[in-house]
Amino acid sequence: MKSLIPLLALCCCTAAAAAATVAPAAAAGSAANPATAPAYVLDNTEVRDVRATAIKRDYQVYVALPDSYRTSTRRYPVIFVVDAGYAFPVARGIASRLHRHAGMEEAIVVGLSYAKGDSAVYSRTRDYTPSVSRKGRRQSDMPGRPMASGEADGYGRFIAADVFPLIAAHYRADMRRKIFVGHSYGGLLGLQMLFTQPRTFEHYILGSPSLWFDQGVMFDREKAYAAAHRDLPASVFFGIGAREILAPGKQRSRAEEDADMVADLREFHDALATHRYPGLATTLKVFADEDHASVFPLVLTHGLRAYLKRQ
Repeated sequence: MKSLIPLLALCCCTAAAAAATVAPAAAAGSAANPATAPAYVLDNTEVRDVRATAIKRDYQVYVALPDSYRTSTRRYPVIFVVDAGYAFPVARGIASRLHRHAGMEEAIVVGLSYAKGDSAVYSRTRDYTPSVSRKGRRQSDMPGRPMASGEADGYGRFIAADVFPLIAAHYRADMRRKIFVGHSYGGLLGLQMLFTQPRTFEHYILGSPSLWFDQGVMFDREKAYAAAHRDLPASVFFGIGAREILAPGKQRSRAEEDADMVADLREFHDALATHRYPGLATTLKVFADEDHASVFPLVLTHGLRAYLKRQ
């Protein structure tokens, strides 16, 4: 069971290379045409097409199965990770390494792709953000198509209504133990689900959420949720790099160019804590010497440790 998934962003997690092989078909093609290099392949992975029925778009899911999957009959917790082009191979490698070298339980890893026909920037800006920015639309990187945003609700419903049944039908997945992983805009998506349908996942790993988006709209949504609810049944691990701070001499605001992401996340986490929701468990960790680009593997590692069991 193999799939051809490019590993352009795998530099953050070299452990994933341990289980990689060269696809026989690609190798044969290389012999026939020496100028064609074979593709890099991840073992025990599959790619499946999935239609988002409500929002009428097409996506793919990438699935990585644990080493013991073929020789066991048990069901496995499932890690769902957005921004799959980068994050899926990283998550696969880290999950495998945590099992092999740290004794953590194995998990199925599911990567959620960008929409077919869309660029990464276009797809994630539309699908992961909770609102249409009051500051106006950014310039689109897709000619002839204005940048879209604010469709996180629809994308969250797509995950629950279309992706979950697909995974449950084809794999021995323990759908009572689902983990969401999102970074940056992906963190916003996780927060949107947290405040609308918190039981969508049993554990949320949210790295460096872009709380500055739309002048801090997620702070407003946190207050609105608190005003209407007495509980928030969720387990959440927040992580961020210590270098994601405001440059010296600048005044902090709810704007991207003046955002102090560490201060924003501390403020957000403290706001959640003040409500004393009986069903909410949160952890916030700030990783020294890391920035927005480098912190994701650490957030993922610590977030998985906070939920997966030791064997």
